[in-house]
Amino acid sequence: MFSGLFQSTTIPVLQEVVNFSQIRHTVLAGNIANLDTPGYQVRDLSLEDFQERLQAAIKERRQPPAPIYRSPGEPEVEKSLPLADVSKSPKSILYHDKSNVGLEYQVTEMVKNQLQHNTALSIMRSQFRLLQAAISGKT
Repeated sequence: MFSGLFQSTTIPVLQEVVNFSQIRHTVLAGNIANLDTPGYQVRDLSLEDFQERLQAAIKERRQPPAPIYRSPGEPEVEKSLPLADVSKSPKSILYHDKSNVGLEYQVTEMVKNQLQHNTALSIMRSQFRLLQAAISGKT
């Protein structure tokens, strides 16, 4: 019942953005921690790849669902949601040549990532407030 309510909002999209930015923040922090380690290869998650997969999942989600015909008493089978596979690709880790990436670049990427994370959380918070107001009947 509630899954349909949440799936019709932007909350699942925002959840994927928050999850991706949390994982990317960990990777970037590891880069900064190991920047002076001899032989360390700088890692990053492909933001472009994530955005492409998220955009494809959103387009798929907008397609009208095919009608489901069930016999009376047959349990409802939960369909796989298009947004569920956005952040599951292991191919999203890219390895860069460590000689062209400095501390300033890593810190800049962390700040941009933090802004993306905070923006998604702020929008998600407002979505939950709207849902709460709609459920309680208050405006």
